[in-house]
Amino acid sequence: MKARLDAIDWKILKELQADGRMTNVELASRVGISAPPCLRRVRALEEMGVIRGYRALVAADKLGYGVTVFAMVHLASQAEADLNAFVARVRAWPEIRECHTVSGDFDFVMKCVAPDLASFQTFVGELVAIPNVRNVRTVLTLTQVKDEPIVPMDAPPAD
Repeated sequence: MKARLDAIDWKILKELQADGRMTNVELASRVGISAPPCLRRVRALEEMGVIRGYRALVAADKLGYGVTVFAMVHLASQAEADLNAFVARVRAWPEIRECHTVSGDFDFVMKCVAPDLASFQTFVGELVAIPNVRNVRTVLTLTQVKDEPIVPMDAPPAD
């Protein structure tokens, strides 16, 4: 269900996406309201689940994870128990940074990181060894052209 937000809420979200570390006073100034109602609005957005959390955006390559690969996984069975078992395994795997169920020829698309190709090959070997995995196709990224981990905030979407 889509949250009902007014223009101030949208401004708050846009500012926090640009800089989640700013103080409430600075945020209030940027969106044109005083600090107490700004804080109430931010807390309400958090309680509604619109703001899911705050984190630092870390450069994986600077920490030794220079390989990024997308893996498309096709399962042999989509029975609920099989899907749940696969999802539980994926959630426990630190190399998998994102995982999405998808339509089409594959069941899941995953964004994975590894320190090097040999480590990634080991990971793929473990992935294909999971009993319900029918096949895996991987795509090695060469360069990252865009990385915008934000929701577009130019204008609120129409209802």
